[in-house]
Amino acid sequence: MNVVIIKYNAGNIRSVDYGLRRLGVTPEITDDAERIRKADRVVFPGQGEASTTIRYLRERGLDRVIRELKQPVLGICIGMQLMCRHSDEGDVDCLGIFDADVKRFIPRQHADKIPHMGWNTVKGVRSELFSGALEGRFVYFVHSYYVPVTDGTIAETDYIHPFSAALRKNNFYAVQFHPEKSGRTGETILSNFLKFPQANDRTDSRN
Repeated sequence: MNVVIIKYNAGNIRSVDYGLRRLGVTPEITDDAERIRKADRVVFPGQGEASTTIRYLRERGLDRVIRELKQPVLGICIGMQLMCRHSDEGDVDCLGIFDADVKRFIPRQHADKIPHMGWNTVKGVRSELFSGALEGRFVYFVHSYYVPVTDGTIAETDYIHPFSAALRKNNFYAVQFHPEKSGRTGETILSNFLKFPQANDRTDSRN
């Protein structure tokens, strides 16, 4: 299987590489548009700041490449946020794959620490991405911005208030947490993604 990790000016790409290698997959890390288009699976991970990362993608035409992909795509952390419509971080328009905006966490009490960092549970899971009885399992988060719960939400987490832990639209999947740092639960999620058929459902179904 040909798995590509999109290379751009964002951190955490290597940890995703290692996470996939633990599953027996040797991914290619590239920013070459043709290699990305030809991949069987595309992973769009990262940690960073929204306005600088989206600018990097646009300067290289990768924003259009990502939007036009037809194979299964998985966004992780800022990859998920960049796949949304707009981000409060830098007040920037993003890829617009998901019809949702990225908001900054606002603490409500002294105990609310930003960024949201550490282990939290996913609930309301409703996608084959979470096959394997993953309701209520713990996954690892590091983020100061979040996506509200929307029609495209396929898993939720509660920190300060409920937010989207995962999104789906057609062949595009995304998670706010880091599956590569989430132990066996994260490995199951990555494994589920790798098992999706190449001719994956192109509808808005979230089953």
